[in-house]
Amino acid sequence: MKRSIILAATLAFGATGALADSKPSADEAKKIGETLAAMGCEGGEAEKETEGTGAFEVDDAKCKFGGQWDIKLDKNFNATSLTRD
Repeated sequence: MKRSIILAATLAFGATGALADSKPSADEAKKIGETLAAMGCEGGEAEKETEGTGAFEVDDAKCKFGGQWDIKLDKNFNATSLTRD
């Protein structure tokens, strides 16, 4: 019984690590930067979503139109969401 509980816990923790977001590649980071610049934004921390959508999220981008924003981009680097931070 204890072995099954330990095995289940190990598998659960291993699965959550696989769902963690990752850093975008250098090419992806360049395209993210270009998209942000076209929007009048810069900076922030970019992550690639790993749940199969291929989407990106930029946390704490600073934009010329005021304030700090969290920006979501689709896999084609089109903005899908802007949330004021």
